[in-house]
Amino acid sequence: MTIVQITRSPEPCAEAGWMAFQYYLERPVSRDFILGLRPLGSFVFLEGLSRPFFKIENEHYMIKGLLGDDSVRVAVHGQHLDEQAAIQERIQTL
Repeated sequence: MTIVQITRSPEPCAEAGWMAFQYYLERPVSRDFILGLRPLGSFVFLEGLSRPFFKIENEHYMIKGLLGDDSVRVAVHGQHLDEQAAIQERIQTL
């Protein structure tokens, strides 16, 4: 999946040492895309909701979003911003 644009998230979290970004994708998030992110950390996928939600947590970052949206939110601890490269690489293989 191609990442079309990355923007800083409008929601503040920098005071806690985290930087948040919105990753805009070339197409809506699918179930296969969500399951493909599973190896990146602890995984929650609430498929039974009217808008299915997923969250992946790692000690240095968190990825979350909704099935069908065209973006995902990525929060990375400020001391580990280099982790974004691995996240972006994984997304681009899906």
